[in-house]
Amino acid sequence: MFYIHQSSCICHQPTFSDVDLELVKPSDNNRIYAIEPQYTSVPLGQLRRMGRALRMGVGTGMHLLQHQKVDGILVGTANGGIEDSIMFLNQIMEYDEGRLTPTHFVQSTYNAIAGTIGMITKTKGYNATHVHRGLAFENVVLDVAMLLRENPNNVYLIGGVDEISERNHRLVSLAGWYKTEATLNTELYDIDTAGTLPGEGSAMFLVNNIAENATAKLRAVKMVSSSSVSHVSEQLQAFLNESLLPGETIDLLLHGENGDNRLLKYYTACESIFDEKTTIGRFKHLTGEFQTVSALAVWMACYFLQSNSLPSNVVKKKGNNSAVKRILIYNNYQGAQHGFFLIEKV
Repeated sequence: MFYIHQSSCICHQPTFSDVDLELVKPSDNNRIYAIEPQYTSVPLGQLRRMGRALRMGVGTGMHLLQHQKVDGILVGTANGGIEDSIMFLNQIMEYDEGRLTPTHFVQSTYNAIAGTIGMITKTKGYNATHVHRGLAFENVVLDVAMLLRENPNNVYLIGGVDEISERNHRLVSLAGWYKTEATLNTELYDIDTAGTLPGEGSAMFLVNNIAENATAKLRAVKMVSSSSVSHVSEQLQAFLNESLLPGETIDLLLHGENGDNRLLKYYTACESIFDEKTTIGRFKHLTGEFQTVSALAVWMACYFLQSNSLPSNVVKKKGNNSAVKRILIYNNYQGAQHGFFLIEKV
């Protein structure tokens, strides 16, 4: 499909500059908040007006664009700057539709992240935001793959961003998707109860069709909308049959098991497809659960391939392969939306 050259990530672990995934940072009050860095690449006059999601998205994007021009920007998000939306609505009530601050309204739109990066960098090409809940980033990947097929010499910035907002957290909690008992992310896989821990973060990538100096190659993506365990397992097997050449195997299955015992059956079924050679890993104790978390999983896969290392806390079952050169990512959002990525070392 295309090659990933540079990447940037903000999440609950130190990932933005000096990466450290070995020591798991504990969650706070059943939430896995992102660690925000110093946004040195974002103009201060604009930074102080930005909401949390916008800061993370623009910060990770601008980190990659300081010395690189791109032909387009594509961002996936499920909620955009939803916290700014609530602030604007509250102002309408508070000031009786009087003298309202426009900043919250402008930044509350879903396309504010991609649009702001485009305005700062004066990028006048393709600018799109995909809003597909748990498959938002997967649709970004599919979109940019088609763009690169039509424009093989172009370079694009792609990514996924979401924040923990109070309103959205309440709604998802009422729907029963978050744990009600006090739970740390360090014990996420040891508690056999329903629900998970919410997270947030941003990951951005520079992608093109050039293999030289690339970090990794994203070979294929597949999306499945189904609540049937057998159908998801069959679609994964079909994806492998379509994407792998004879003799090729998966060295690491990196999946999104999130501590919700209602969803464990999907991951168990997908794990059963692989033999003892494949290492099984999981990542949501590091990131938490949110709709575009698969973007962070892709960032992690690139980091593992580039650093030739795999943190011990990520490993669920160690395979007997000698090195990790080909990674399959499987993410599941609320048992209804499933995404697969095939990534390999260049």
